[in-house]
Amino acid sequence: HLDWKLWAKTDKYYIKQFEEETNLQCHIFLDMSKSMSYNSHDISKIQYAQMLTAALGYLIINQQDSLGLTLFDKKVRTVIPPKSSKSHLKTIMSVLNNIVCGPETKISRVLHQGAEMIHKKGLIVLVSDLFDNPKNVIESLKHFRYKKNEVIVFHILDPQELELKYNEQIMFEDLETKEQILTEPWHIQKIYKKEISSFLGHYQNECRKNKISYNLLTTNISLDYALSEFLNKRRKSF
Repeated sequence: HLDWKLWAKTDKYYIKQFEEETNLQCHIFLDMSKSMSYNSHDISKIQYAQMLTAALGYLIINQQDSLGLTLFDKKVRTVIPPKSSKSHLKTIMSVLNNIVCGPETKISRVLHQGAEMIHKKGLIVLVSDLFDNPKNVIESLKHFRYKKNEVIVFHILDPQELELKYNEQIMFEDLETKEQILTEPWHIQKIYKKEISSFLGHYQNECRKNKISYNLLTTNISLDYALSEFLNKRRKSF
C-alpha cells in the first residue's frame, strides 16, 4: 500500500490508509410469476412472499447491511441496487406493495443473469415456489456458490399444493399456461403426493450437497420460523 506518487515527489515512503466496507451485501430475488398468485385460503403465495421479503429487509437494514431487490417472472422486471439507509427500506416497501404478478417464470435464466451482474460476494436470497425445471434452477444457484456467495432458498408453497385435499370433482388450471384438466382429486392424490415428494426431495438433496440453505415454507406457517432460519444463517456465515 505504498503511495508511489508521493514517493516520486518526496523520495519518502508513505503508506496509504483507507477504509474498506465490511457490511454484508444481500440480494433478494423475488419470484412474481403468475403461479405465485395461487391461494387456497386467506393468503396467496405472493402475499406471503411479500411479507417475508419485507421482514427480511427490515432485519437486514437494521443490521446496517445493504439490501438489494430483484423482481422477476420470465425475465427481470425490477432491480433495486443494494443500499443500507432507512429511506432505502421505504423504497423497497413501496415496490413490494405494488407487485402485480406477471406471466410464466424462468428462474434459472434470471439467476444466471444476476450472478454475472453481482460482483461483490455476499448473501443471495431466493423467494419462489420453484415451479421451473429443478435441474436448471440448481445449476443457477450453483453459479452464485461458484462466485463465493452464501445462498438461502425460501421455497413458498400453498398447503394444497402439498396435500391436494379436495372432496369433489374439480377443474385445475395452470395459472401460467392456462392449461386445464378436470379430475377427481382423490383418484390422483397418491400419485400426486409421490411426485411432489420427489420434487421437494430433489431440491432438498441438491441444496444440501451444494451448501445452500433450503427452507420449505407453506403459507399457513408463521413467519417467525423463516426469520429465525435467516438469522441463524446470518450468524453462522458472517
